[in-house]
Amino acid sequence: MDSRFVRATIRHLLTVIFLGICMMWIMAPANTYKQKWKPSISKKVVSTYFGTQAPNMLIWTFPVLFVASLGSLYLHLGKNSNQDASQSNEKKHRRALWRKPVLVKGPLGIVSGIELALLIMFIALLVWSLVTYLRRLHTITPKAAAKEGVKVWEMKLFEVALWIGLTGNVCLAFLFYPVTRGSSVLPLLGLTSEGSIKYHIWLGHMTMVLFTIHGICYIIDWAVTGNISEMLKWSHSHISNVAGEIALLGGLGLWAATFPQIRRKTFELFFYAHHLYIIFVFFFILHVGIDYTFIMLPGFYLFIVDRYLRFLQSRTSVRLLSARLLPCNVVELNFAKTHGLTYNPTSIMFVNVPSISKLQWHPFTVSSNSNMEPDKLTVIIKSEGSWSTKLHQMLSSPIKRLDVSIEGPYGPQSNHFLRFANKSYQLKTLFLLSLLKNYLTVQIFFKHDTIVMVSGGSGISPFISIIRELIFRSKICQCKTPDMILIAVFKSSLDLTMLDLLLPMTGSPSDLSNLKLHIEAYVTKEKEPTTDNSKRVRSILFKPLPTDKPMAPILGPNSWFWLAAIISSSFIMFLILIGIITRFYIYPRDHNKNEFSASTKAVLNVLAICVSFNSVSIAATASAAIFWNKKQYSREATQVQNIEGQAPLGSPDLRAYNGDRELESLPHQSLAQATKVHYGGRPDLKRMLFERKGESVGVLVCGPKKLRHDVAAICSSGLADNLHFESISFSW
Repeated sequence: MDSRFVRATIRHLLTVIFLGICMMWIMAPANTYKQKWKPSISKKVVSTYFGTQAPNMLIWTFPVLFVASLGSLYLHLGKNSNQDASQSNEKKHRRALWRKPVLVKGPLGIVSGIELALLIMFIALLVWSLVTYLRRLHTITPKAAAKEGVKVWEMKLFEVALWIGLTGNVCLAFLFYPVTRGSSVLPLLGLTSEGSIKYHIWLGHMTMVLFTIHGICYIIDWAVTGNISEMLKWSHSHISNVAGEIALLGGLGLWAATFPQIRRKTFELFFYAHHLYIIFVFFFILHVGIDYTFIMLPGFYLFIVDRYLRFLQSRTSVRLLSARLLPCNVVELNFAKTHGLTYNPTSIMFVNVPSISKLQWHPFTVSSNSNMEPDKLTVIIKSEGSWSTKLHQMLSSPIKRLDVSIEGPYGPQSNHFLRFANKSYQLKTLFLLSLLKNYLTVQIFFKHDTIVMVSGGSGISPFISIIRELIFRSKICQCKTPDMILIAVFKSSLDLTMLDLLLPMTGSPSDLSNLKLHIEAYVTKEKEPTTDNSKRVRSILFKPLPTDKPMAPILGPNSWFWLAAIISSSFIMFLILIGIITRFYIYPRDHNKNEFSASTKAVLNVLAICVSFNSVSIAATASAAIFWNKKQYSREATQVQNIEGQAPLGSPDLRAYNGDRELESLPHQSLAQATKVHYGGRPDLKRMLFERKGESVGVLVCGPKKLRHDVAAICSSGLADNLHFESISFSW
């Protein structure tokens, strides 16, 4: 069966399920759901095996996990398909309008039209939920209040506190999706984990505001009614107040460390405080009970699956081949990788150096290109914080090996700045395309006529991978590439050495022959060139241990297929365990009367989650995937070792960067000819962008916050309709 037909079928099914999930969120606060839909479903699904938690499990948990599993298969089937570039101009224009920034400055940062629309829709959902709950206040009468021995306003305050908490649960249900780096949910929506961090920040603030008000309202109500002892109450079969207070305290501690004033000055405090989410989630489950937890469980479940796979990947010490130390305190690390590990430009990778800190993981942009450099992956690290400074100092001293672990890389599922299609042939890989380029007429479609890249300092890193991608495509297809303009802003002349990283160390003289690249470099704090002969580019060749492995995808080349198997099998295992526990332990004591200890029931379910998600299904399926790919990895590792043995320290690859300018290769001479350096000023971005007269000009920016905002303001001004803005920033 044609994979395109299967993907189309899956896509339509996913759309229907997604719309159904949205409808349930809208209907959840309404009386129709509470009084008609849920009781009707409960009559059919409540049983001796799944108890009273079955309706929430069926309504809220199962559809999302089904989408995640089916979405993984969809991505697996489409990973080798070509993008359709034959969209109408009208459709492209509409999409461009939605992606254009509408908010530039303010607490939300740079927000596009579609992001603002979705944010307004989500806030509308919260308002709808809260207002729908508050409409029930008219049912609280003096007679009902007198029956409880309280005043009307006191009883209303109690109910309002409850309803605010229920509204906060809506935010919590979506909180973990943006930080699930390897989930299929984000790619299905056209999102990346690094680009979705701001959504996690928005949701986190809304969650904690609502939960804090929820807790304060209860404390005030208990104080005025003389029931302050309720704060110490741990109910047997209902809400546990103590558990809720512990969860709130854990959340407040985490929340306090996220504010910019604390995060920027003491990042380690922010990093370690974030682990309070474990306390927050555990006691939240004990507070609300497992039945209600199934509403927020899907997002947290996918996060736990992703976290466990990241843990497996991070246990391996990767093979670090070499490093380059630039005079501007920039380090380039070169890792060995298998051919099965592919990634797209602007991807990021998390790096851990145990000798500096066993717990700290830092994200860096991948500057290499998996097509041009199939055996190597490169990241660039600027010495700006304590961790990166220690790394630079460590590499500045004589060192033969560095123990490094990684997570990732993570990035977009497609080249979002290109449109690639072959109308005549279905070519599975660009590698096959390169083999057949002399025999086939291939059409390459580019999203933009011109690509303008604006970088500040180390923000040049993601543009290195983009430039290399276009070099590769221009070489294999011999086609016209977009005009490329790199506007690089640096503080000092020493920072100009970062431009040497634009080309890979193994470049050939023809690399730039088909690429229209023009570089405008600005040195802001110097009015004339300065030289410091004491500072030179240094190259280090490491001697890895036999136990160091090339970087490889933890689940192999077919990672989406294996992820679908992990999600589905672990959930099935969870259902089996819950069925056994409920049928043979809980039901004989409770008979579905909700009189069984809520805390005990919650703990048993949490244990079932841990066993099924981590110890059994994930471990078994992940191990099967690793074993399935083990032979291929071993063969590629042997090949990498053979290649390393043929590249001694005096090889041309490393000699070309030893600081001796006479040894520059032809590609770097061409790069120097394409570069114009300006001293003592900043670029006139408005003039430079408005001068671009192409039909479609892609404007990408990466660097300091002010630079991103300035470029976004220019592109959203409406004075040039051909400018299409995209910010590349990482807020981890």
